[in-house]
Amino acid sequence: MIHLQSLTPRPFPESEIDEFPFTVPVIRSLPEIKFTAPVTFFVGENGSGKSTVMEALACAVESITVGSESVKTDKTLAPIRKLAKYFKLVWTKRTHKGFFMRAEDFFGYARSMRETREELEEELTNVDRDYKGRSKLAQDLARSAYSGQLAAMKHRYGKDLDNFSHGEAFLTLFQARFVPGGLYLLDEPEAALSPSRQLSFLSALKQMVEQEAQFVIATHSPIILAFPEAQILSFENGMIKQVKYEDLEHVRLTRDFLENPQSFLRHLM
Repeated sequence: MIHLQSLTPRPFPESEIDEFPFTVPVIRSLPEIKFTAPVTFFVGENGSGKSTVMEALACAVESITVGSESVKTDKTLAPIRKLAKYFKLVWTKRTHKGFFMRAEDFFGYARSMRETREELEEELTNVDRDYKGRSKLAQDLARSAYSGQLAAMKHRYGKDLDNFSHGEAFLTLFQARFVPGGLYLLDEPEAALSPSRQLSFLSALKQMVEQEAQFVIATHSPIILAFPEAQILSFENGMIKQVKYEDLEHVRLTRDFLENPQSFLRHLM
Protein backbone atom coordinates (compact mmCIF):
# COMPACT_ATOMS: atom_id res chain seq x y z
CA MET A 1 0.00 0.00 0.00
CA ILE A 2 1.36 3.43 -0.94
CA HIS A 3 -0.20 5.90 1.51
CA LEU A 4 2.17 8.79 0.78
CA GLN A 5 2.33 9.41 -2.98
CA SER A 6 4.70 12.34 -3.25
CA LEU A 7 6.68 15.11 -1.59
CA THR A 8 6.97 18.42 -3.46
CA PRO A 9 9.08 21.30 -2.09
CA ARG A 10 7.58 24.77 -2.30
CA PRO A 11 9.94 27.70 -3.12
CA PHE A 12 12.17 28.60 -0.18
CA PRO A 13 12.21 32.27 0.94
CA GLU A 14 15.35 34.34 0.44
CA SER A 15 15.56 34.93 4.18
CA GLU A 16 16.13 31.21 4.82
CA ILE A 17 18.43 30.02 2.04
CA ASP A 18 21.70 30.92 3.80
CA GLU A 19 20.82 28.91 6.91
CA PHE A 20 20.93 25.19 7.65
CA PRO A 21 19.30 22.99 6.38
CA PHE A 22 18.62 25.11 3.29
CA THR A 23 22.39 25.23 2.66
CA VAL A 24 22.60 21.45 2.18
CA PRO A 25 23.22 20.94 -1.57
CA VAL A 26 20.52 18.31 -2.03
CA ILE A 27 17.97 20.59 -0.34
CA ARG A 28 18.83 23.46 -2.69
CA SER A 29 18.09 21.24 -5.68
CA LEU A 30 15.37 19.10 -4.06
CA PRO A 31 13.06 17.68 -6.74
CA GLU A 32 9.57 16.29 -6.37
CA ILE A 33 9.91 12.84 -4.83
CA LYS A 34 7.30 10.33 -6.00
CA PHE A 35 6.93 7.20 -3.88
CA THR A 36 6.25 4.36 -6.29
CA ALA A 37 6.61 1.29 -4.06
CA PRO A 38 5.57 0.28 -0.53
CA VAL A 39 9.28 0.33 0.42
CA THR A 40 11.50 3.26 -0.56
CA PHE A 41 15.17 3.45 0.35
CA PHE A 42 17.27 6.59 0.71
CA VAL A 43 20.92 5.71 0.13
CA GLY A 44 24.04 7.86 0.03
CA GLU A 45 27.23 8.75 1.87
CA ASN A 46 27.14 10.46 5.25
CA GLY A 47 26.50 14.15 4.67
CA SER A 48 24.61 13.55 1.43
CA GLY A 49 21.39 14.92 2.96
CA LYS A 50 19.32 11.72 3.17
CA SER A 51 18.82 11.99 6.94
CA THR A 52 17.93 15.68 6.61
CA VAL A 53 15.19 14.86 4.09
CA MET A 54 14.03 11.94 6.27
CA GLU A 55 13.77 14.12 9.38
CA ALA A 56 11.99 16.89 7.49
CA LEU A 57 9.54 14.33 6.09
CA ALA A 58 8.88 13.06 9.62
CA CYS A 59 8.18 16.64 10.76
CA ALA A 60 5.91 17.32 7.77
CA VAL A 61 3.97 14.10 8.42
CA GLU A 62 3.90 14.92 12.17
CA SER A 63 4.99 11.36 12.73
CA ILE A 64 4.95 9.70 16.14
CA THR A 65 8.49 9.13 17.39
CA VAL A 66 9.87 6.09 19.19
CA GLY A 67 12.22 6.69 22.09
CA SER A 68 12.69 10.42 21.60
CA GLU A 69 10.93 13.73 22.03
CA SER A 70 8.10 14.62 19.66
CA VAL A 71 9.09 15.98 16.24
CA LYS A 72 7.02 19.03 17.18
CA THR A 73 9.16 19.90 20.22
CA ASP A 74 12.57 18.23 19.78
CA LYS A 75 15.06 21.11 19.92
CA THR A 76 17.53 19.28 17.67
CA LEU A 77 14.89 19.32 14.92
CA ALA A 78 14.10 23.05 15.16
CA PRO A 79 15.92 23.94 11.89
CA ILE A 80 14.40 20.88 10.20
CA ARG A 81 10.87 21.98 11.11
CA LYS A 82 11.48 25.19 9.15
CA LEU A 83 12.25 23.10 6.07
CA ALA A 84 9.24 20.82 6.64
CA LYS A 85 6.89 23.79 6.37
CA TYR A 86 7.74 23.97 2.65
CA PHE A 87 6.94 20.30 1.96
CA LYS A 88 3.69 19.64 0.13
CA LEU A 89 2.55 16.04 0.67
CA VAL A 90 0.09 14.17 -1.54
CA TRP A 91 -1.63 11.14 -0.05
CA THR A 92 -3.58 8.26 -1.51
CA LYS A 93 -5.14 7.99 1.92
CA ARG A 94 -3.87 10.02 4.88
CA THR A 95 -2.70 7.75 7.67
CA HIS A 96 -1.84 8.76 11.22
CA LYS A 97 -0.50 5.31 12.02
CA GLY A 98 3.18 4.44 12.03
CA PHE A 99 6.25 6.08 13.55
CA PHE A 100 9.65 7.68 12.95
CA MET A 101 12.74 6.10 14.50
CA ARG A 102 16.42 6.94 14.28
CA ALA A 103 19.16 4.51 15.35
CA GLU A 104 20.09 6.71 18.33
CA ASP A 105 16.44 6.84 19.41
CA PHE A 106 16.35 3.04 19.68
CA PHE A 107 19.39 2.86 21.95
CA GLY A 108 17.99 5.64 24.15
CA TYR A 109 14.60 3.92 24.32
CA ALA A 110 16.10 0.59 25.43
CA ARG A 111 18.05 2.40 28.16
CA SER A 112 14.94 4.29 29.26
CA MET A 113 12.97 1.06 29.46
CA ARG A 114 15.60 -0.46 31.75
CA GLU A 115 15.58 2.61 34.01
CA THR A 116 11.76 2.58 34.17
CA ARG A 117 11.73 -1.12 35.09
CA GLU A 118 14.33 -0.56 37.83
CA GLU A 119 12.32 2.36 39.26
CA LEU A 120 9.12 0.30 39.35
CA GLU A 121 10.91 -2.60 41.04
CA GLU A 122 12.33 -0.20 43.62
CA GLU A 123 8.85 1.17 44.31
CA LEU A 124 7.57 -2.38 44.86
CA THR A 125 10.38 -2.98 47.35
CA ASN A 126 9.41 0.24 49.18
CA VAL A 127 5.73 -0.82 49.28
CA ASP A 128 6.67 -4.21 50.75
CA ARG A 129 8.69 -2.45 53.45
CA ASP A 130 6.14 0.27 54.23
CA TYR A 131 3.12 -2.07 54.27
CA LYS A 132 4.73 -4.88 56.25
CA GLY A 133 2.27 -6.12 58.86
CA ARG A 134 -0.78 -4.64 57.13
CA SER A 135 -3.55 -6.65 55.49
CA LYS A 136 -2.97 -8.51 52.25
CA LEU A 137 -5.67 -6.37 50.63
CA ALA A 138 -3.83 -3.17 51.58
CA GLN A 139 -0.55 -4.59 50.31
CA ASP A 140 -2.11 -5.71 47.01
CA LEU A 141 -3.76 -2.34 46.45
CA ALA A 142 -0.51 -0.51 47.12
CA ARG A 143 1.43 -2.80 44.79
CA SER A 144 -1.14 -2.87 42.00
CA ALA A 145 -0.10 0.28 40.12
CA TYR A 146 3.57 -0.69 39.95
CA SER A 147 3.06 -4.40 39.31
CA GLY A 148 0.48 -3.57 36.62
CA GLN A 149 2.96 -1.38 34.75
CA LEU A 150 5.66 -4.05 34.98
CA ALA A 151 3.23 -6.67 33.68
CA ALA A 152 2.25 -4.43 30.76
CA MET A 153 5.91 -3.92 29.83
CA LYS A 154 6.55 -7.67 29.96
CA HIS A 155 3.42 -8.40 27.90
CA ARG A 156 4.40 -5.95 25.17
CA TYR A 157 8.15 -6.52 24.99
CA GLY A 158 8.77 -9.88 26.69
CA LYS A 159 11.81 -9.74 28.91
CA ASP A 160 13.51 -6.39 29.42
CA LEU A 161 14.63 -4.86 26.09
CA ASP A 162 17.97 -3.94 27.61
CA ASN A 163 18.74 -7.63 28.28
CA PHE A 164 18.34 -8.58 24.61
CA SER A 165 21.13 -8.28 22.09
CA HIS A 166 20.78 -5.01 20.17
CA GLY A 167 19.36 -6.87 17.18
CA GLU A 168 16.82 -8.81 19.23
CA ALA A 169 15.78 -5.67 21.09
CA PHE A 170 15.35 -3.65 17.90
CA LEU A 171 13.20 -6.31 16.25
CA THR A 172 11.16 -6.79 19.43
CA LEU A 173 10.51 -3.05 19.70
CA PHE A 174 9.81 -2.71 15.97
CA GLN A 175 7.27 -5.53 15.95
CA ALA A 176 5.67 -4.53 19.27
CA ARG A 177 5.00 -0.99 18.06
CA PHE A 178 3.88 -1.99 14.56
CA VAL A 179 0.28 -1.23 13.53
CA PRO A 180 -1.04 -2.32 10.10
CA GLY A 181 -1.74 0.42 7.56
CA GLY A 182 0.89 2.85 8.82
CA LEU A 183 3.73 4.94 7.39
CA TYR A 184 7.09 4.03 8.94
CA LEU A 185 10.17 6.24 8.63
CA LEU A 186 13.41 4.55 9.71
CA ASP A 187 16.86 6.14 9.71
CA GLU A 188 19.73 3.60 9.52
CA PRO A 189 18.10 0.64 11.32
CA GLU A 190 21.15 -1.51 10.49
CA ALA A 191 23.08 0.25 13.28
CA ALA A 192 21.39 -2.15 15.72
CA LEU A 193 21.36 -5.23 13.48
CA SER A 194 23.92 -7.92 12.74
CA PRO A 195 23.84 -9.40 9.19
CA SER A 196 21.63 -12.29 10.35
CA ARG A 197 19.29 -9.87 12.13
CA GLN A 198 19.12 -7.76 8.97
CA LEU A 199 17.75 -10.84 7.21
CA SER A 200 15.16 -11.19 9.98
CA PHE A 201 14.32 -7.52 9.50
CA LEU A 202 13.69 -8.15 5.78
CA SER A 203 11.32 -10.97 6.67
CA ALA A 204 9.44 -8.72 9.12
CA LEU A 205 9.34 -5.97 6.49
CA LYS A 206 7.70 -8.30 3.98
CA GLN A 207 5.03 -9.34 6.50
CA MET A 208 4.29 -5.71 7.39
CA VAL A 209 4.04 -4.63 3.74
CA GLU A 210 1.46 -7.39 3.31
CA GLN A 211 -0.50 -5.62 6.10
CA GLU A 212 -0.67 -2.39 4.06
CA ALA A 213 2.30 -0.65 5.66
CA GLN A 214 4.54 1.77 3.77
CA PHE A 215 8.21 2.30 4.61
CA VAL A 216 10.78 4.98 3.85
CA ILE A 217 14.18 3.81 5.08
CA ALA A 218 17.57 5.54 5.01
CA THR A 219 20.28 2.87 4.99
CA HIS A 220 23.81 1.91 3.94
CA SER A 221 23.16 -1.83 4.19
CA PRO A 222 23.44 -3.87 0.96
CA ILE A 223 21.42 -6.60 2.70
CA ILE A 224 18.48 -4.36 3.59
CA LEU A 225 18.67 -2.61 0.21
CA ALA A 226 18.03 -5.98 -1.48
CA PHE A 227 14.35 -5.97 -0.47
CA PRO A 228 12.48 -7.14 -3.61
CA GLU A 229 10.86 -4.49 -5.83
CA ALA A 230 11.86 -1.63 -3.53
CA GLN A 231 12.32 1.88 -4.88
CA ILE A 232 15.91 3.05 -4.34
CA LEU A 233 16.69 6.78 -4.36
CA SER A 234 20.39 7.64 -4.38
CA PHE A 235 21.59 10.92 -2.83
CA GLU A 236 24.78 11.86 -4.67
CA ASN A 237 26.52 15.10 -5.65
CA GLY A 238 23.62 17.20 -4.39
CA MET A 239 21.10 15.33 -6.52
CA ILE A 240 18.54 12.55 -6.01
CA LYS A 241 18.06 9.91 -8.65
CA GLN A 242 16.37 6.52 -8.81
CA VAL A 243 18.82 3.64 -9.27
CA LYS A 244 18.83 -0.12 -9.55
CA TYR A 245 20.17 -2.28 -6.74
CA GLU A 246 23.02 -3.74 -8.82
CA ASP A 247 24.18 -0.24 -9.80
CA LEU A 248 24.67 0.98 -6.22
CA GLU A 249 28.23 1.79 -5.19
CA HIS A 250 27.51 0.25 -1.75
CA VAL A 251 26.61 -3.04 -3.42
CA ARG A 252 29.47 -3.11 -5.95
CA LEU A 253 32.09 -2.23 -3.34
CA THR A 254 30.83 -4.80 -0.83
CA ARG A 255 30.65 -7.52 -3.50
CA ASP A 256 34.15 -6.74 -4.78
CA PHE A 257 35.59 -6.72 -1.27
CA LEU A 258 34.03 -10.05 -0.31
CA GLU A 259 35.25 -11.66 -3.51
CA ASN A 260 38.85 -10.58 -2.89
CA PRO A 261 39.43 -8.92 0.51
CA GLN A 262 43.20 -9.38 0.36
CA SER A 263 43.40 -7.22 -2.75
CA PHE A 264 41.74 -4.33 -0.90
CA LEU A 265 43.78 -4.85 2.26
CA ARG A 266 47.08 -4.81 0.38
CA HIS A 267 46.26 -1.33 -0.93
CA LEU A 268 44.96 -0.07 2.41
CA MET A 269 47.77 -1.44 4.57
